Amino acid sequence: MVMNEDFTQKLRALEMQFLELGMMVNVAVYRAVQGFTNHDKRLAAEVIAGDQQVNARQMQLEQKCLELIALGKPMASDLRQVVAAMKSSSDLERIGDHAVAIAKVTLRMPDTPRVFAIESQIGAMFAVVRQMQDGVLDAYVHVDAHGARRVAARDHRVNRDKTAIYRASLEWMLQNQDAVELGPDYLQVATYLERIADYATNVCERIVYLQTGKVVELNSSTDDDDF
Repeated sequence: MVMNEDFTQKLRALEMQFLELGMMVNVAVYRAVQGFTNHDKRLAAEVIAGDQQVNARQMQLEQKCLELIALGKPMASDLRQVVAAMKSSSDLERIGDHAVAIAKVTLRMPDTPRVFAIESQIGAMFAVVRQMQDGVLDAYVHVDAHGARRVAARDHRVNRDKTAIYRASLEWMLQNQDAVELGPDYLQVATYLERIADYATNVCERIVYLQTGKVVELNSSTDDDDF
């Protein structure tokens, strides 16, 4: 009984570690996009410098998961929680990598006039991505599979936004061939945001697994009717 209580406490501590990592990553993405849209290279540099802390926190969480599996001999439901946390922490770390990638785009972009219309589209795209990031942590806390599915459904909107930015960037480059260097940077940032949404969707799949024990692929054609 004492061991069970101790293991339960360790699971709760693991959950808190995961949430702390998730919040760190969410802040990194927010600051990276703010740095990009505000042309703030100092903020972008801070995002890059902070990535080491994100990586260290993810490695600590993964190590804790392995210790719980090796020493705790968890029951099936507890094992699902540990496995979900370990795999999802890897997704969060990759989101952090994409925040760094956005920050690097900001650092290398020229100080020439930017394209407000496209940057506005990127800001709108990020607003959806941010909803997904916040929503997935809330769904994780409450082990809410239905909520996770709702969050993942927003990925379709992110994909449409990326396509719109891709088209707008190509059109702008065709019309402004003397300043085509900005177009690929906009495309890259949109691509990084799309991938962040994909990783958030991965975490949503882990939440469904955590509650139901079933491995699902969200946003596939077979899942569209569920939303």
